[in-house]
Amino acid sequence: MTPVESSNIKAVGYDPESQVMRVEFHSGGVYDHHKVSPEVHDAILKASSHGKHYNLHIRGVHTSTKIK
Repeated sequence: MTPVESSNIKAVGYDPESQVMRVEFHSGGVYDHHKVSPEVHDAILKASSHGKHYNLHIRGVHTSTKIK
């Protein structure tokens, strides 16, 4: 997991083999997003606003599973 500076997102992790990206929120929620390309993972890490990028390009676009 890579910590990020965001008011919403605490950290982002990625497994390139399974193409699963895990997002941990400051609120305590943790979600796995499936079929995420390496480019999408790189883009959220490089975004000026991680939360805005997540809402526009990941949430609702990639199937997710709530972990906790």
